[in-house]
Amino acid sequence: MPIVDVEMVCPAAESAQLPNLDALASALGHAFGTPPGRTWVRMRTLDASRYAENDAPVAQGELPMFVTVMHAHPPSGAALQTEVTAITQTVAAWAGRELTQVHVTYAPPGAGRQSFGGQPV
Repeated sequence: MPIVDVEMVCPAAESAQLPNLDALASALGHAFGTPPGRTWVRMRTLDASRYAENDAPVAQGELPMFVTVMHAHPPSGAALQTEVTAITQTVAAWAGRELTQVHVTYAPPGAGRQSFGGQPV
């Protein structure tokens, strides 16, 4: 079930040329090991003028990406580290960004909180 939200900070978000999102969804599906149609990706852009870091200007080539992942039951331990590495590498390659620019957060487990078509997970 993974639901993945990607927020990319861009120099000019409204005119940003983004890579093919279908390609990212497929690559993440492979990283998660999910069957077709079971990894969902939502994408947003954020204009760089709406992003800042304390006491540090951010160069255009250093703009970050924020990735939030919700699983029904998220992995833990070594499986979590393996998945974080795969997500980071996949998103960075897709976006043409450095690994250090990709930040991954896990949402609370979706089981008992998420429904699909009116059916709770």
